[in-house]
Amino acid sequence: MRIISGTAKGTKLYTLEGISTRPTLDRVKESIFNIIFNDIEDAIVLDLFSGSGAIGLEFASRGAKKVYLCDSSKEACKVIRKNIEKTHLGQKIELYNLDFIEAINKFKNQKFDIIYLDPPYKTDFIKIAISELLKNEYLDERTLIIAETDEEEIIIKQLKKIKNIEITDKRKYGRVHILFLKKMNGKEE
Repeated sequence: MRIISGTAKGTKLYTLEGISTRPTLDRVKESIFNIIFNDIEDAIVLDLFSGSGAIGLEFASRGAKKVYLCDSSKEACKVIRKNIEKTHLGQKIELYNLDFIEAINKFKNQKFDIIYLDPPYKTDFIKIAISELLKNEYLDERTLIIAETDEEEIIIKQLKKIKNIEITDKRKYGRVHILFLKKMNGKEE
């Protein structure tokens, strides 16, 4: 796993041991960043289930203004700290070792340009996270939410229960599905 582009391009990252996390493949990561290329410069980014921090660090390397990394695992946060140090991107990063709901509740009055959601598969954490983000008014019509899953149909069914979120694009890379979401204009949950 490495940083693909930007100021830290080519930096090899530390990864977590075991099967509790699965890093986003470089080809998937590269495709996502090619799609959102014009949205990254000076963006405020939230990576809510950070794992090794690779996605958030890629945002920082490519010119995001500020990146908030959150993970509930102490081991993940140790790896993220090592990766922040290795990439020299610490001035752009804030790291939180919190459960995702606690993290969402911590960012009062913060607006995000891009939110990346890659929770453990086989959970309803994407739906819960988006509901909490809406409830706390972190989203506006410009906020881009990117959700990674291996259960597209289940996640789409869950998202349909959130009335003011729409899927603007979806992509498939092997068993990985990437959903691009936005808050619909003028509607409340």
